[in-house]
Amino acid sequence: MMILPLSTAAPPPAKDKALMEAAQKLEATFLAEMLKAAGLGQTSKSFGGGAGEDQFASFLVQEQAMQMVKAGGIGLSESIYETLKERENV
Repeated sequence: MMILPLSTAAPPPAKDKALMEAAQKLEATFLAEMLKAAGLGQTSKSFGGGAGEDQFASFLVQEQAMQMVKAGGIGLSESIYETLKERENV
């Protein structure tokens, strides 16, 4: 049985999962900001939901962004994940 030094041992899967979740949350936040800049989540002036819609629009945009990430996103989370893994192994 060969024992690897700690620096070359693979991190536990739970750590990888946590890194991927963090990367996906960051991509979702980025996408939410881009969606807001594009005008998504702004209330309609002619027939809107009033103050309630204004208060909860950001939650809707954030969830839409997270669903975009879960559907494949723009590939940002994979790049972030790889960078986080490299920094962890240094």
